[in-house]
Amino acid sequence: MAPSMCHARRQATTEPIAGKPAIDGTLPQDELVGSVGYIGWMPQHVQDVSTADFAVSVIEASHHVPVVVDLWAEWCGPCKVLGPVLERAAEEAGGAWVLAKLDVDQSPEISQQLGVQGIPTVVAFKNGVEVDRFTGAIPEAEVRQFLDRLSPSVLDVETAAGDDALDAGDTERASAIYSSVLEKDPTHPDAGLSLAGLLIEEGEVGNALEILDRLAPTEAVRQLQAYARLGNGAADIEALERAAADGTTSDRLALGRALAASGQGEAAIETLMGVIGERVEPDSDEAQKTLLDLFELLGQQHPQVAGARRALANGLY
Repeated sequence: MAPSMCHARRQATTEPIAGKPAIDGTLPQDELVGSVGYIGWMPQHVQDVSTADFAVSVIEASHHVPVVVDLWAEWCGPCKVLGPVLERAAEEAGGAWVLAKLDVDQSPEISQQLGVQGIPTVVAFKNGVEVDRFTGAIPEAEVRQFLDRLSPSVLDVETAAGDDALDAGDTERASAIYSSVLEKDPTHPDAGLSLAGLLIEEGEVGNALEILDRLAPTEAVRQLQAYARLGNGAADIEALERAAADGTTSDRLALGRALAASGQGEAAIETLMGVIGERVEPDSDEAQKTLLDLFELLGQQHPQVAGARRALANGLY
């Protein structure tokens, strides 16, 4: 049975920043799809972070509350001017957003990942992605204007009402609220991901993909797109295995899709790579598309993904 997609957008992800590689690996498929994550998480208003916990304390945490990262160093004079302003504002905000302080000398990998050219640099994250930044010890009034932009919009509040309905089990009301938000802003990420997840559960994959195509291509969006496309291949695996044993390339493609849809990643990779190696079109091309969707779900840390990608790139199949 496919995992629930009702809470698709509230899963833990580690979105690459500004086109750079992901800071941390993605979760395995069984943890990735339908996972709420961070249940019961309670933020401190001001906290120190490092490379070791950045993915959790910043990227994942920003799915629940905006996280403002202050990149500083002990030797930096302007940092000592800006730091207290941010800390005071965080305490006054009372948890509306979290300040994460990162010493660039202790965690140079993160500052490089973020493309920081000078400090102090302040980077704001929401829903796993960077949404705003500034560099330098700007006046306090400008700092507060920056922070005010992190406040929820009217559509964010409306989407949250949809989340409440969904949590209460009223999927019809949740769907109506998400649809209303998307009528006003077809690119609203939270409403789009949530409505697409509901539609996938109802079997309306085409409508879900139309909604996702209008959203910014974040990791969460790409993963849900991949899940939707792979879901189309779900079928009776035992019957497909019998058909594929002595059947056509199309039979083996159908088996590979079904294995991918059921979460049997390693078997799916092996089957699909075999179809690609047969070089029978259009089946080989479709197998490669399915394989790329599977890679999206499994993530780069999966032991077979890197090898399969290299094989494809080198034309070994």
